[in-house]
Amino acid sequence: MILETAILHIKEGQALNFETNFGLATPLIMQAKGYISHELKKCLEKENQYLLLVRWETLEDHEVGFRKSPQYENWKQLLHHFYEPFPEVLHYS
Repeated sequence: MILETAILHIKEGQALNFETNFGLATPLIMQAKGYISHELKKCLEKENQYLLLVRWETLEDHEVGFRKSPQYENWKQLLHHFYEPFPEVLHYS
């Protein structure tokens, strides 16, 4: 199992819109090959910060399978415009 992590800094005043769009994007990632589960946690100290944790069967399931899929293109359209700066995504075993 691989744990993908990303700290998401959301543009000022966009947290609720981000949460709404994340709900719309969730089915896109859930149908990806190798997806196990995910969590999105809102930071208590920093209003516009979230922690995204995604569990994958393999690194390739995320890096190749999901990121090169049509579902990822839709994911990007729904979510990437909220990030400032763009998050660093790391993987742990």
